[in-house]
Amino acid sequence: MTDVHGIGAWVAISLTGATGIWGLGLAVLKRQPGRAFIWSALVAVGAMLAQGALGLILYADGGEPGSGHLFYGMVIAASVAFGYIYRSQIGRRVALAWGLFLLFLMGSGFRAIANIGTDLGG
Repeated sequence: MTDVHGIGAWVAISLTGATGIWGLGLAVLKRQPGRAFIWSALVAVGAMLAQGALGLILYADGGEPGSGHLFYGMVIAASVAFGYIYRSQIGRRVALAWGLFLLFLMGSGFRAIANIGTDLGG
């Protein structure tokens, strides 16, 4: 399951990064995001949340990821929660807000991987 978590992390980072860049591109072109973008963003966020859930399962099973890895996992979870809470206050720049949000999640995912080192047992 550790391998699934490791590969899934790169999938989630790639999805959030690609969709975040797409959102920034829409913002530069001054276009509103369409249904395809919204679904892609939701899939990317879902992939990040699935990684968090899988990480918690591994942790509960005796894995020791290290405090930095746990911290960035919690940053991702808290960011998604705040994004959901404040989604109605985005305003007219929806694509820009989603793009930046997704790129922040991507960066947090990179930091989580950078902090794992060789501590993941299990």
